[in-house]
Amino acid sequence: MSDGIRLSLSQQDGIPLNATISCEPGKVTALIGPSGSGKSTLLRSIAGLYQPQAGTIVCAGETWFDSQNQINLPTQARRIGMVFQHFALFPHLSARANIIEALQDHSRAQRQAIAESWLERVHLHGLGDRLPHQLSGGQQQRVAVARALAREPKVLLLDEPFSAVDRRTREALYLELAELRGELRMPVLLVTHDVQEATLLADQMCIISAGSCLQTGTPNQLLQAPASAQVAQLLGARNLFPAQIISHTADHSLLRWQNMSIKTKPCHELAIGEPVDWFIPETGILLMPLNERPGTELDNPVEVMVQSILLLGDECRVSLKSGDAELAMRVPQHVAQRYALAVGQRLQVRLRGETIHAMPRQPAG
Repeated sequence: MSDGIRLSLSQQDGIPLNATISCEPGKVTALIGPSGSGKSTLLRSIAGLYQPQAGTIVCAGETWFDSQNQINLPTQARRIGMVFQHFALFPHLSARANIIEALQDHSRAQRQAIAESWLERVHLHGLGDRLPHQLSGGQQQRVAVARALAREPKVLLLDEPFSAVDRRTREALYLELAELRGELRMPVLLVTHDVQEATLLADQMCIISAGSCLQTGTPNQLLQAPASAQVAQLLGARNLFPAQIISHTADHSLLRWQNMSIKTKPCHELAIGEPVDWFIPETGILLMPLNERPGTELDNPVEVMVQSILLLGDECRVSLKSGDAELAMRVPQHVAQRYALAVGQRLQVRLRGETIHAMPRQPAG
């Protein structure tokens, strides 16, 4: 992967690091994790703003950092584009001049032409003379993106770039970045704690905790098959429970959960008798009339009681009680009305076994 970026960094003192991450040209890798997990430290290491104790960083076939061979290129030699959470624009310079600042190795005429081209590409045509305080938050962020890309960086680093703007502006910026992606020829690393944002924008997600990469894969791979309960929790899974494997067949596996047998898709890699954690997405729980039979071999009928109902637009978030466990599901408002859902109501749901994912139980602590 000589044209992309690959880093393998480790550190025990100070901020712990133990991560190997790669990203191909034209692809977006999202680093997801809670505050203090090391996401921004990894980005700062790529940018040359932080020197880890050990490891390597190679971008576009060029070694930027190699602790063993004592290589550590300065930031200005790494040709990066970086967009911060708070834009970091020069307040006394116009939008155009902010972009031009990134183009010092071009002639004056080239700088002007490139800046105008990028103002057009980020939908700021005619606003080049405005100072940052005369622009909205979304417009300032577009200037920051244009400045980062104008110098044709070898890698684009985005450090929570959308968190300082309102939701409507954020969604518009998502669409614009998605459009720009088709033109980008460099790897893009996005730091975020927003799983929905990462799912929308990234080709690959890397879950970071305490400086370590817990799991890497496509958004679908991670959301459907997290490697552990910790990864599932960091991805916002609400329906996560302990159980035990009791049998396997060619078509399904069977879990013991709350004195019930739950059918799942086959998970033969887990031994019979092994304690596991399992989760089911909110979309894997469906309302089911009490007299209805399961729709498929992997449907698991479960009797529950409605604990709470929260209306969110045209959708209801419903909390259900089953024994000692609490299940969360989402129901379209018209379906909730059809079932006359109410707090305290007893009803039956079906857990779609093909959406259930079982994982090895993590040791306590």
